[in-house]
Parts: sequence; C-alpha cells; structure tokens
Amino acid sequence: MLRIYAHFWANLPGNIIQEKDCVEIYENENEQVDAIKRFFVENGKALAVGVILGVGALVGWRYWTSHQADSARETSQSYETAITALNSGKPDAIAAAEKFAAESKTSYGAFASLELAQQFVDKGELDKAEKQLQQGLTAASDDNLKSVINMRLARVQLQLKQQDAALKTLDGIKGEGWTAIVADLRGEILLSKGDKQGARTAWEAGVKSDASPALSEMMRMKINNLSI
Repeated sequence: MLRIYAHFWANLPGNIIQEKDCVEIYENENEQVDAIKRFFVENGKALAVGVILGVGALVGWRYWTSHQADSARETSQSYETAITALNSGKPDAIAAAEKFAAESKTSYGAFASLELAQQFVDKGELDKAEKQLQQGLTAASDDNLKSVINMRLARVQLQLKQQDAALKTLDGIKGEGWTAIVADLRGEILLSKGDKQGARTAWEAGVKSDASPALSEMMRMKINNLSI
C-alpha cells in the first residue's frame, strides 16, 4: 500500500484549498499517478498563474533596480559634467549648474547647490548663495548633508545681517559632532546682535563640549576678549 503526501497553499491564485497536510492511501502506483494527474488537471491553471505572477514580479523587480541604477549613473555623470564646467569657468556653466541643481531633487542636486553657493560667496553675491543653500536643503535627504548646508547657510545669513534667521537655521543642525561648531557660530551671531552675555554662554558651552583643542582654544580667546 503506497502513501502520497501533498501540501497545498491557500495563497495560490484561485483559492485552491485551505492550507493543510493531506495523507491519501492508494492501492498501487497507478492510482498514485492518477491522483497526481487529477491534481494538476484540476489545479494546473492556478499553479501556472502563480508561477507566471512570481516570474513577473521577479522580472519587474530586476527592471526597477536596473532602472534605478541607470538613473543614478546618469545623474552622477550629469553632476560631474556640470561641476567640471563650473570650476573651469566656462561660459554659461553657472546657468547649466543652476538648471541641474533645480531639477535634480537628490543629493547630487544638493551638492551642486553647495558648489554654486561657494561660487556666489566668492563673488560677493550673498543673496544668490542663500537661495542656492535653501534649495539644497529641499533636495538633501541625509541628515549630515543637511547639517553641512545649514551651517553654511547660517554663515551666509550672518553676513547678510539676518541674525535671527541664522539662529533659527542653527537650530536645524542635529548631532553631537556639531555641538562645538554650532556653539562657536552661535556666539558670533549673538555677539553681532550686541548680546555679549549670550555669546559668552554659547562659547562656554562649546568649550565644555566635544570641541577639538584648536576650536576650544579659539572660543576661550573669544571669551577673554569680551572682557577687554
């Protein structure tokens, strides 16, 4: 007497059967073979659809990942082209880089905005630099990159005498690694507003944080200069 064990899954298309283990007893191999044939005659279409759907999902996933990789490569190449032209001083390079930065809502777009902002700062065009940095913030998704952009934005806003805006921008910088640098710039901003006590408090907090020896010493010098 032969036994055939079959395990069916209810999640196959067509609701073939509730999930269970079946043990059927047959008198000979012919009955066993006939039972197998009947199963595939009755459920073959559903099984085929399940296989097709599974293969379709796999092909779709591979296409999507390939498309994402191709898109990232193209964006990277476009970024390199725009920045190389920008740094070489070619005519219309700034316009091309601005177009790329505006259209690329990725980290590459944010990096392009940082490069453009530096160009504008060097030219003394601080309003344009601020605009690029604000745009870069909307494109950036990485917290560290956002902190870099916010730090540069706060410095530009300080130069534009937008002290309150600069202080608000500093509040957007997160992470222990930024504590000392933010404290140093906060002190500068508060001092420019005439708030010596606020500047002292900021620098003292910076000295007590994770500041590097050089930055810590510089903040101590600034504190000492407040007494002069």
